[in-house]
Amino acid sequence: MITWMQRHRKYLVITIWISTIAFIGAGFVGWGQYSYGDKAGAVAKVGDISITSAELQKSYTNIFNQYNQLFQGKLDEKQAQQFGLQRQALRQLVNQALILNLAKSYGLIVTDDELWNVIKSQSVFAKDGTFDKAVYAEALKQNHLSIKEYEESMKKELLIQKTLYLLSSGTKPIETNALANALGVADKISYKILTPGMISLSPTEAELKALWEKNQKEFKTAPSYEISYVTQKSLTTVPTAKEISDYYDTNRQLLKDPSGKILTPAEAQNTIVAALNDKATEKEALRLYIDYKKGALKAGMTPSKATMSAETSTFDPELTKEIMSLNEQKQFLKPRKVGNDYIIVKLDKMNPSRSKTFDEAKTDVIALYMNEAKKSKLQELAQNSYKTFIGTSTDFITRKDSEKIAGLSAPEGSEFLTKLFASKQKQGFITLESGNVIMYNVLEQKLLQDKTLADGNAVLKFKGNLLDQGLLKTLESKYPVEIYVEGI
Repeated sequence: MITWMQRHRKYLVITIWISTIAFIGAGFVGWGQYSYGDKAGAVAKVGDISITSAELQKSYTNIFNQYNQLFQGKLDEKQAQQFGLQRQALRQLVNQALILNLAKSYGLIVTDDELWNVIKSQSVFAKDGTFDKAVYAEALKQNHLSIKEYEESMKKELLIQKTLYLLSSGTKPIETNALANALGVADKISYKILTPGMISLSPTEAELKALWEKNQKEFKTAPSYEISYVTQKSLTTVPTAKEISDYYDTNRQLLKDPSGKILTPAEAQNTIVAALNDKATEKEALRLYIDYKKGALKAGMTPSKATMSAETSTFDPELTKEIMSLNEQKQFLKPRKVGNDYIIVKLDKMNPSRSKTFDEAKTDVIALYMNEAKKSKLQELAQNSYKTFIGTSTDFITRKDSEKIAGLSAPEGSEFLTKLFASKQKQGFITLESGNVIMYNVLEQKLLQDKTLADGNAVLKFKGNLLDQGLLKTLESKYPVEIYVEGI
């Protein structure tokens, strides 16, 4: 194993393509419209590892939030689609799964002690500088995560880190010097931005139907779930003084004010009563669950009915995920808290994904047509114009000067300069993930005197970028990648 890994050590990636759980309180970001494949419960499979829709949602949310910070909280779904964030989210998870397959094939694991040491070191779970289990549980709860879910995610992250660490070869002075010379190039350019908005198109019904017929497999409905559920409303009890006292004695370390001071029994009484009411409500909900499974609901209690999918669910993401995991063998979900109440869900029927009719798919077909046609027209326009265009001229810029490219967002500017300095062409055009095309002409070029542009971290990052070109391609040939989610 080590011999094989050391042969591929040059492909080390330090910045791992993983969706680390971030405690930012932003919640989940909606996906918008997209089509599903035929595999219920999974959006992709890489080797022996399945990627779930919940994992894809988390990966997308994490990337969206990172971009949203760059946009100072003003990023919307339309812009996210232009930047291809959905594709990036799926690509991250595929890259993760490729590395996890490699780790699995050689028996690498993360022990419980390794996991626990990392969790205890995370400051977000500390109180007064020390890990606190209550803070840990509450932080996960507030972010709609179960302890099991979080720890499984952390184990994956640590396993990827461990696997990639074995590929590490560090950096050498010759590498740092070579990269310093490469990064020390500055260009003065003229450029012009072509955007999809410059192209006007009016597709005919016949053109749209032809595109739909050609790509029918890409236009599918999401799997839907017909459910019935009963609700146990929150109970209001009158706890005895002993019950309140016993609860306080057992849980006093958790009963604190914002400053961390433990509350007195009198100060904590309302909190304790609410907790005892919740406990009584949950106990009654468990009785209701048993009656529901036995078909012995009380007279007059009629279950509510609903049809939901991942896109239309009114429940929180974790509960939605649990409902979507129900099947004929496991039709009932034990009581789950919704607000102050508890609900018990029964799966009546799962409707698998199916191909959409033309009318159902028309909105998606129009979007696909416009995207493909505008991309083609922009490429054609750039091809015909890049040698003669009149554009905006810059001063000498390096690949770090993304903010100096007027008309582009920070991520677009960074992407453009990365591709520009990787190009060997004096004139040409570059297509960005957003769909924009930038025509450019390098007017002058010079070497900078500053040799501090590249340090060890820059070398490692640069070498890490080779992973896409080498190790990942090797792993993709070894572990088949099946994508079930379409329209991304």
